[in-house]
Amino acid sequence: MEIKRIKSMKNYFNLVFLALVSTVSSAQTTNDSIAIKELLVKEGATWRIGNIEEHASCWMVRPYNTVLFSNSEGQVLDIDPDLIINPSKESIGQGGFSMHSNFTFSIYDQNAWVKHDEISIDTNGKRTYTKEIRLLEKDATNHWKLVGQTGMNYKPTDVKESDTISHIQSVDVYSKKVTSIIDLKGHYEAPNWHRDNYLILNSKGRLKKLDLTTKNISEINTGSITSLNNDHGLSPDQKTLVLSNFDKMGSSLSEMVSSLYLVPVEGGTPKKVSTDAICFWHGWSPDGKTLAYVGMKGDNLDIYTIPVNGGKAKRLTRTEGLDDGPEYSPDGKFIYINSYRSGHMQLWRMKADGSNPEQLTFDSYSNWFPHISPDNKWIAYISYITDQKQDHLFGKKVKLRLMNIETREITDLTPVFYGGQGTINVPSWSADSRKVAFVSYSVK
Repeated sequence: MEIKRIKSMKNYFNLVFLALVSTVSSAQTTNDSIAIKELLVKEGATWRIGNIEEHASCWMVRPYNTVLFSNSEGQVLDIDPDLIINPSKESIGQGGFSMHSNFTFSIYDQNAWVKHDEISIDTNGKRTYTKEIRLLEKDATNHWKLVGQTGMNYKPTDVKESDTISHIQSVDVYSKKVTSIIDLKGHYEAPNWHRDNYLILNSKGRLKKLDLTTKNISEINTGSITSLNNDHGLSPDQKTLVLSNFDKMGSSLSEMVSSLYLVPVEGGTPKKVSTDAICFWHGWSPDGKTLAYVGMKGDNLDIYTIPVNGGKAKRLTRTEGLDDGPEYSPDGKFIYINSYRSGHMQLWRMKADGSNPEQLTFDSYSNWFPHISPDNKWIAYISYITDQKQDHLFGKKVKLRLMNIETREITDLTPVFYGGQGTINVPSWSADSRKVAFVSYSVK
């Protein structure tokens, strides 16, 4: 009896031991998979922003480093690994993004290989598809490093060359890490970030809801208004949406009618607020009482405000050239705008009544749409790389930038990419002031 019980206890402890080993092994493999994914994201990002030192840190020099690629003509290119590990300034830092998906891992002790798909998008919006295998080893500090890779170009069967793809992304303002949320066929624009973890975008005149957990997309009912543009946003309590709708289309602004409407955030019957012919919304005062928009008198676009329940509009600017993108600071003291009043599109701010305008940027970029973080510490905005005069067109080389409101220090949030109109027209900060949602595009 005693012998049977001892054997039984031994079997029990053996099973417990095996279960613990399996759990630890599984957890370790999961941690390694996460670390490898983060390394591949870093390697692609540092290449595109031209950070040679950080890019080199993703690799480990070995006598057997190998880089092989096959092009669309079937030619195999045996690339000198040193050109990848230690690239020249001329061959690195051209901008764009890469998105990784469909990972398969084989991890054993200090070695691993990873198979994945990659979409690379250059600054002209051109897409390149590759299937890649990455070879990795752990270094002396137990960190994963690349030692080799192969890649093969391919053409997906579910995407046409002519398809526009909207790449919905976010960027962390502290780490500068860009995360790909979802790639959508068609033209989607202007994400608003709701604190209940979803984005609101517009596409083809309709409003869309993108659940950030499930990645499901649904339509928000806006009743009779179905010609929405990308100037939409949330009330301070996040319960109401303001929409800009083309009530009448035309070949120029003088022939158009664009009006402001309110609708519950879950959708419903729209309520018209504005009376002017041209109204493009951009700001909602933090007390919830006032809307700021771009309006037109004669042929000049300026900044106006109007009570949220309708009433008489108030004109705040009268400068020559375009004033656009009015957005309130979270404390309600200022309205931030982009303006052409200096003869170059730059960021400005003024008091909430329109007085005491102050220029904030002075560079050669065309700077648009200042978005203030909920904690009132940062301005995220889009910069066209070349002077666009008073235009903010789609399909241009742009990047997102970040200004520290207190110090006025400016840094790049992203590399240069293909975007412009639709990328970041409206407030898109996460509620914790850590991330900004935006859209980049590929078109061929």
